[in-house]
Amino acid sequence: MLPKIPGPWDRLLKGETSQKYFKDLRDFLAEEYATATVYPPEGEIFTALKLTPPERVTVLLLGQDPYHGPRQAHGLAFSVRPGVAVPKSLRNMFKELQTDVGFEIPDHGSLEAWARQGVLLLNAVLTVRAGEPNSHKGRGWETFTDAVIREVNDKKTPVVFALWGRYAQKKVDLIDTSRHTVVECAHPSPLSANHGFFGCRPFSKINAALKAAGHPQIDWQIPDI
Repeated sequence: MLPKIPGPWDRLLKGETSQKYFKDLRDFLAEEYATATVYPPEGEIFTALKLTPPERVTVLLLGQDPYHGPRQAHGLAFSVRPGVAVPKSLRNMFKELQTDVGFEIPDHGSLEAWARQGVLLLNAVLTVRAGEPNSHKGRGWETFTDAVIREVNDKKTPVVFALWGRYAQKKVDLIDTSRHTVVECAHPSPLSANHGFFGCRPFSKINAALKAAGHPQIDWQIPDI
């Protein structure tokens, strides 16, 4: 059984959750969680929506699907729970943060501190089978998360959309770029970080756009546990 979508988002997304595709997605996930190992745990599927309610979103950082290793995924794109080894993509993000904003590498990889400041850490697909990346692709999550992106786009105040890599950049069609800022870079994965992520300075660009819009800037530094 999928957990309930957090209140403010639930009200905005009623039109999605009542549709057939979402019922089919619920049925698919019920079977998957009953018969396979799926990440994140059911209760953490909507962590990003829980920690960053719509009225607080000033940045949307889009990922693709959750990490597929044990204990990694906990409902926030790019983030891992404390005590879990930091994945390579996130390590590359930390390296870029060092050169971009003078970031000090923390002793864990949880990005919860960002989420609580208004960074919606949204994956396009919110669940995955253990050891099988993209295994829940095309099952309905993309339709749902596109609706989330549209709701963020509809905010009256400007938002910064961080789209890293070709997959994320395809979502630009959902964004009114005359009102919002889009920060595009290569993906921070080891395959592409050296081809346009390192040196892109996305974090200072995000803060510059937030400042220009009159929003508080993000404190990217993550406290040690």
